[in-house]
Amino acid sequence: MEIKWTEKSLSDLSRLYAFLASVNKQAAATTIQSLTAAPKKVIHQPRLGEKLEEYEPREVRRLLVGHYEMRYEIEGNYFYVLRIWHTREHR
Repeated sequence: MEIKWTEKSLSDLSRLYAFLASVNKQAAATTIQSLTAAPKKVIHQPRLGEKLEEYEPREVRRLLVGHYEMRYEIEGNYFYVLRIWHTREHR
C-alpha cells in the first residue's frame, strides 16, 4: 500500500507546525514527526482506524495520534491522508 498526502493534509501539517513553533520549535518538530510517521505504522493494518459511516461508500477512517485526529481514505492500494487537526479544534 502506498501513502499519498493530499494538499489539504500537507497544509494542515504546515499550519500545525507554524502554530506550535511560535511557542516551542522542538515540540513542533516532534509533533510533525509523529504525525508523518503514523501512516507508516498503520499501513499494514489500514482498517485499524474507526470507519466514518457518513462518507459511505468511500472508506474514510479516523485515527488518533496523540491529541491529533488524522482522517484517511483507503482506495485500492492507496492510503490517502486527507486532513489532520488537534482534537481541541472545532471541526
